[in-house]
Amino acid sequence: MPHGKHRREVNIAETRFDQHARIWNVSIVQTLETESSTIGFGTSAGRPVVLKVIRNQSDEWRSGAVLDALAGNGAVRVYEYADGAALLERLSPATPLVELSLAGRDDEATEILCDVMRRLWQSDRTASAVAIQDWGAGFNRYLESGDRQLPRDLLLQARSAFMQLAATQKNEVLLHGDLQHYNVLHDEKRGWLAIDPKGVIGEREYEVGAALRNPIQQFDRFAPPAVIERRIQRVQSGLELDAERMLSWSFAQGVLSAV
Repeated sequence: MPHGKHRREVNIAETRFDQHARIWNVSIVQTLETESSTIGFGTSAGRPVVLKVIRNQSDEWRSGAVLDALAGNGAVRVYEYADGAALLERLSPATPLVELSLAGRDDEATEILCDVMRRLWQSDRTASAVAIQDWGAGFNRYLESGDRQLPRDLLLQARSAFMQLAATQKNEVLLHGDLQHYNVLHDEKRGWLAIDPKGVIGEREYEVGAALRNPIQQFDRFAPPAVIERRIQRVQSGLELDAERMLSWSFAQGVLSAV
């Protein structure tokens, strides 16, 4: 039996899921439970849709508003949204980009990520997204928590790099915030598209960090410096980004992610 608190959270999520399905006139044929969300596959207004309802407030709580601001540029379209819920177009066959890297086509996957980034950044709308500086507050929270699992020197170095980069940004745009191989899916009509944005305002070099830490499967295969350097070179060539800032952001984000 689940713990009482967990059972109440699930019940609340199910109630919100049913409410949104009714309000948005969604006929659900299949549901899927993930660690953070309840996802329903079905139809609405004669079109295939995905209803995603997030259980608790998190970085994805306002993903619907972020997708609305992206307006389908390099991302899945959103038909309806509210805090913690979104009605999305259903992608088919929804093949995740990670499959290309795992199949030995990592250079191709990197090129696809570049194309998705290029399209995402076309949006001239910013949504109500947080700034990168807000995410950096996680370093101080960890340092003040008393937890000692991560070396203090490493944390201080990463925090310093993060804050220095954040203070010297240029040309900030609306970023996905977690653009990596598991959050890019293929649609037979619209090509490769991003899903599950967190939404953050920052410079373009920041966006590359999550992809450099993935795929998490076969990590030893994708973590060697030679692989990272090859990816950086391709992104630098394709998007004309600053290689040093991409690498520095990737280091600082990696430590922040561990935090």
